[in-house]
Amino acid sequence: MLKDSAEFKELYPFESHYCRLKTGEQMHYLDECSAADRGKKEILLMLHGNPSWSFYYRKLIPEFQSNFRVIVPDHIGMGFSDKPQHYQYTLHRHIDNLQELLTEITDGTETVNLIVHDWGGAIGSGWALKNLQRVGKLIILNTGAFLSTEIPFRINICRIPGFGALAIRGLNAFAAGATVMAVEKKMPQNVKEGYLLPYNNWHNRIGTLRFVQDIPLKAEAESYKHLKMIERNLPRLQDKDILILWGGRDWCFNDSFFNGWRQRFPKAEYEYYSDGGHYILEDKGAEIISRLKIFFNLNNNVETEDITKGN
Repeated sequence: MLKDSAEFKELYPFESHYCRLKTGEQMHYLDECSAADRGKKEILLMLHGNPSWSFYYRKLIPEFQSNFRVIVPDHIGMGFSDKPQHYQYTLHRHIDNLQELLTEITDGTETVNLIVHDWGGAIGSGWALKNLQRVGKLIILNTGAFLSTEIPFRINICRIPGFGALAIRGLNAFAAGATVMAVEKKMPQNVKEGYLLPYNNWHNRIGTLRFVQDIPLKAEAESYKHLKMIERNLPRLQDKDILILWGGRDWCFNDSFFNGWRQRFPKAEYEYYSDGGHYILEDKGAEIISRLKIFFNLNNNVETEDITKGN
């Protein structure tokens, strides 16, 4: 199996951990920090979206694990977490799962810095608003945490009853399509296989479908009220140190979302990568790592006076 192959372990050389949730499911997460340092270092929490998983952050983890306790969970239904077939795959449930995970594996006092992408934006913002005293810095990568009626046609058709299940679960169109449509640089074959590894059959693609179905476009949608509440309370985060790193070629979280974040967080630093796609870490990983090290003051030898809030 690719999961056990030397090639995959070279791409994803991390030890897997699991947390048994109160509802019975096992939530997979990475926890890159020595046992002696846990509780002593700030946490860097990385939250993925759909159809990615913790694999998305594989390049960032080694760069920051010496300075932070890096925690990277897979949402239920995604990655190496359990994929129950009859489950409440909703925004509120994913936030509760994250809360339970962090309550279980941390002492509740460590500062938590967040990097959020795609659905991770809403999930992470929801958690942050419940734990304001713990939130350090916030890094936003092509995501949203506020209501929008915009939805690309190629995603909206995947919400059609029957057709959506056939396309996403039967043909793996959503996850496979993302390896091509979410990047501007051609993705190497082994990286494609890594993204698709957890979604190798009908059963294991339940989460990729349910996330699409949970997009709250109308008031009657299950997660609409929860996203509306998050949107209403986002101003409570505006005094945090915030960095927006944005791929300008993203056809899903397009510039209307980028502008939405800038309007809500006018003091935030930002970098706009005009040639970066939705999987911005695949297209602009090296540049983003460098920018994050400046943001976290980890490059003592870097002259920062020329770093502006935009480019």
